[in-house]
Amino acid sequence: MPPAIRSALAASFLSPLACLAADQRPAAQPWSGDYVTRLEALALLQTLNAELLSADSATLTLDRWCATHKLAEPARIIAERVSGTDEPPTPEQRQILAVGPNEPVRFRRVRLKCGDHVLSEAQNWYVPARLTPAMNATLDTTDTAFGRVVKPLDFRRRTLSSKLLWSPLPENWEMRAANDNTPLPAEPGAPLDIPRHVLQHRAVLTLPDGTPISQVTETYTADVLAFPDPQPPPQPPPSPPAPNK
Repeated sequence: MPPAIRSALAASFLSPLACLAADQRPAAQPWSGDYVTRLEALALLQTLNAELLSADSATLTLDRWCATHKLAEPARIIAERVSGTDEPPTPEQRQILAVGPNEPVRFRRVRLKCGDHVLSEAQNWYVPARLTPAMNATLDTTDTAFGRVVKPLDFRRRTLSSKLLWSPLPENWEMRAANDNTPLPAEPGAPLDIPRHVLQHRAVLTLPDGTPISQVTETYTADVLAFPDPQPPPQPPPSPPAPNK
């Protein structure tokens, strides 16, 4: 075989392998719209919500979520900064942060990413005077997540509000069938339509003595469910036993 043809065949064979090596994770297929899968999606969203509510750092919580659900390798959250945006704090936010009308408050908008997945879009108003100069420099010049930067301060998180922006099942779904026989959503074969935003938290981060350093609004996206549908595919019925001869 001529060398040129041999090289071309080798390249055509190795190219898919190279792509697989670059990304070992197959693309997640859309989740099914059936009833059981909707229950699973609701349980997962409530699980993430509970983990966020019980932790001081959303960044570290998303690190664990990313690793557990194999969303990327390595499973580490990075903060992709959204430049060119600035939102001055409202009087209510200044009150939450316990700062006067003229004290500097900085604004930072980021997308918290796990690999290619944007898990959260976060807005952060923080008081630079309550951080170290090195922390402020890191926040100004890098994409490091805020929670990772200020971790040495041993901060605490106090939730101001927690809202489920989307539910896979309708309100009072657990009573509908019993009350009026209204069928629950079930779309065999159709994908589950998950909107872009599914969960939102507002929280204040404080020093151990209660001094506030930051007020954050975090909007979590459908990518927190960007892994294969946990419901196993239907199995074919077992083959009948072979007749005795």
